[in-house]
Amino acid sequence: MLDKRYYLSKMSIFDALTPDDLIELDHISPMTHFNAIPKGNIIQKPDNARDGLYFIKEGKVRLYKTTSEGKQFTVVILGKGNVFGEIDTFSFGTKGFYIETMDETLLCSVSKQDFENFLAERPLLAMKMLAELSKILKDKDEMLEKLALGDVRERIVHLLLKLSERFGIEEEGKVRIDLPMTHQDVANMVGATREAVSIILKSLAKDNVIQTGRKTISISQVKAAEILELTYS
Repeated sequence: MLDKRYYLSKMSIFDALTPDDLIELDHISPMTHFNAIPKGNIIQKPDNARDGLYFIKEGKVRLYKTTSEGKQFTVVILGKGNVFGEIDTFSFGTKGFYIETMDETLLCSVSKQDFENFLAERPLLAMKMLAELSKILKDKDEMLEKLALGDVRERIVHLLLKLSERFGIEEEGKVRIDLPMTHQDVANMVGATREAVSIILKSLAKDNVIQTGRKTISISQVKAAEILELTYS
């Protein structure tokens, strides 16, 4: 059986908690899903957002919206140790979004009232929640800005750079994004067609900005940052 306390203790947001705090949180934190949620499952739609907080123990999820033409665009990707959801004290801005698993994902949840009571007695945890909220909102704002102002190439470069910063593994001068992605996956994240994405990825590979393999993408963070700086300088 999976030990929730073990997973909770490995989340940086809970560094401020004592072992007794973790035991109490474990007691008020019912498991949302005991078995892993498979990749590609939509766990929230815009019209059925639930109150409470959800902690990602393993896996990754993406928050996305759809256009009137049915195109998807991703505004933030969250991984192991991240939090999403809504309570009165903290809103992680997840209402109005689809939330989809990007690989097998394990979640646990805390009800709104239980966590409000738990948080009221732990100001250090409240500060950590604010920091986590700030990071998520910053990522969302940056992505929404690129979607509004940037062309498809800029959106792709920005997305891959952010993914490499959050989920990257350094390999041979580039950073491999630890997330299997097809060209269609990238297209869904930036609100573009697969054909347009394929052409741009091929061009970026030719310029040695990225290197692609079977469902893998590695990126030169320096060259990607230079592209974005030139675009907005």
